[in-house]
Amino acid sequence: MDGGVGSFGAGRSGSTIDPITFAKQPQTILRVLSWIFSLVVFASIVNEGYVNLGSERLHCVFNRNADACNYGVFVGLVGLLACSFFFMLDYKFSSISSVKDRKKAIMLEIGFSGAWTFLFFVGFCFLANQWSETTADELPLNQGADAARAAIAFSFFSIITWAGLTVRAVQKYLLGTDMTLFTTEHMDGGAPTQPYPSNSPVGVTAEASETYQSPPFTESNAAPTYQVPIY
Repeated sequence: MDGGVGSFGAGRSGSTIDPITFAKQPQTILRVLSWIFSLVVFASIVNEGYVNLGSERLHCVFNRNADACNYGVFVGLVGLLACSFFFMLDYKFSSISSVKDRKKAIMLEIGFSGAWTFLFFVGFCFLANQWSETTADELPLNQGADAARAAIAFSFFSIITWAGLTVRAVQKYLLGTDMTLFTTEHMDGGAPTQPYPSNSPVGVTAEASETYQSPPFTESNAAPTYQVPIY
């Protein structure tokens, strides 16, 4: 990105975005990986996470616990959609002119990324626990085993990527709170006002400048007196 460093780690408002530079940023790489991992968790459970054991009713491969499958689908799907949203927000971040709006966007990212790091951690522990209690009788011909292992593995990988996104967002927030880069007028969206320069010389006090001095070579209002010469 051109145009120098702006608020919260982005370029200045209206700066040109280089797609190649944007794609090489650590935050973009983490975002794409999080999108892929969330997709794998979601798709693995939806496609092969349910098995039919001689009846029309489908059972979750994780110890027949429907809550485990539902939790994995929820976390994966919402994480997938959130990655798409934040990816577009990252790309358009430099076009946000208001510093306050940038701050709100960063705080939203910190809150969501931190929450999804925790939820994926809970999901990893939950799915791993239910899978360890699943017996071979519950999965004839080892149906859905690969999908279950993939969901568990990529839940663990998602913890790392979402934690990385949280750290990056916190770094951007701390960079944006350095108020030496901005003034109060910039925060309010207005241009700073410059006072008019004073014509008084340096060192002259207000009292001295207000003192009235009579200009030289002024005529006196009193009439001149005439003296009669004495002979």
